[in-house]
Amino acid sequence: MSTRRISSVAHVGNIAIGGDNPIRIQSMATTDTNDTEGSVAQAKRIIDAGGEIVRFTTQGTREAENMKNISARLKADGYNQPLVADVHFTAHTADVAAQYCEKVRINPGNYVDPGRTFKHLEYTDEEYAEELKKIEAKLVPFINICKEHHTAVRIGVNHGSLSDRIMSRYGDTPEGIVESCMEFLRIFRRENFNDVVISIKASNTVVMVTTVRLLVKTMDKEDMHYPLHLGVTEAGEGEDGRIKSAVGIGALLTEGIGDTIRVSLSEEPECEIPVARKLVDLIPECTRLRQEASLPQPLQKEGSQERMYIEGDTLYMYIDAPDYETLQLKAAMAAGALLIDRKAMNLKIHSTHYSPLLLEGLGEALLQAARIKFTKTEYISCPGCGRTLYNLQETIAKIKAATSHLVGLKIGIMGCIVNGPGEMADADYGYVGAGRGKISLYKQKVCVEKNIPEEEAVDKLLELINSDRAKK
Repeated sequence: MSTRRISSVAHVGNIAIGGDNPIRIQSMATTDTNDTEGSVAQAKRIIDAGGEIVRFTTQGTREAENMKNISARLKADGYNQPLVADVHFTAHTADVAAQYCEKVRINPGNYVDPGRTFKHLEYTDEEYAEELKKIEAKLVPFINICKEHHTAVRIGVNHGSLSDRIMSRYGDTPEGIVESCMEFLRIFRRENFNDVVISIKASNTVVMVTTVRLLVKTMDKEDMHYPLHLGVTEAGEGEDGRIKSAVGIGALLTEGIGDTIRVSLSEEPECEIPVARKLVDLIPECTRLRQEASLPQPLQKEGSQERMYIEGDTLYMYIDAPDYETLQLKAAMAAGALLIDRKAMNLKIHSTHYSPLLLEGLGEALLQAARIKFTKTEYISCPGCGRTLYNLQETIAKIKAATSHLVGLKIGIMGCIVNGPGEMADADYGYVGAGRGKISLYKQKVCVEKNIPEEEAVDKLLELINSDRAKK
């Protein structure tokens, strides 16, 4: 049985993350952060469901300042869980939020660097070093504010929002994603600030797992042991969102990596909490199954009704669960690393309580989540937040209803531009909130139609897809 990676401890309000502490479960509100009543009500629903940390988007100083009111209202009602401000593009907003929240998330891809435009930039080593000095000049005053207010920080790198600077020097690689994080982390260490949590997320489970593993190795080489926040971003909703999250998060949890997790579903945020709780509860069983899968069958634990083994290129799973969602999560979590590492390329699931047809569909879903075999349309949809510019769940339903027959097609459905174009580089088409009531459409990472009225946008997306298919 693997043991959990040893990390340092980050103090986030009254919660300690890392070390020997339990794996913490969190979610993110989807309300407008200026709406105090709505934000408080949703935070309570998340916490009542078992969420230990609640994050809010803070687009600007107005939202950051209103975190003070949200926090005060929650504490007055007996809700003392830490609140996190999510900051993109405006470093000054992080300075303000650090005065009112227990933790601030900053994104190295847009904290100082401008938003990603996919332009190739050339730097000499001296010019690149000057860019790092710009980061330090903004980051050190922020760190000092965090020290003064005892505010923790999450350095949250997203594959979908790497800067043009990083992309130009390292390419779209795990090494580039990790370096984006390490540039910031080295400054925090020089400033002797240790209440830091790290996350590296992607909508592609293979990229996410590969990069987090590389981050751990890189931190170990530099004698860094900060706690890790795990998540598959833009995982989607329903069965697909749960399975994709369990494959990526579970692959790492079963090798002892992870100190706090967030399951990103395009649903109400409180729906994420029970899924995350099940993943944490399933760690011992799934770790055993994963480790025993590489053993010859006679060496596997005698009397164990549940087992996995690999024969040729096929992973055989004999598992059970009290309900189908738990079975989905258990199978995805136990098999995740083996599929991502291509130890197996096919999957056969056996269970006494579920039909062979249902299990066959589950196996196909796992192979798709691990990017091995695509048997249905792939949706890369964000969970929504206060930045979302349209009704996400209604739009996803409309797009799914019109495109679910297009096997293998990948469609990105994004509430705003923070990760939209970047995560959709892996998609064939993208639907992105461009402004209130306005949508932009993408083909891979290229915007092909801007600022379409929302009421026309789904039809325009379908026209674009059908036009391209007719040309083939």
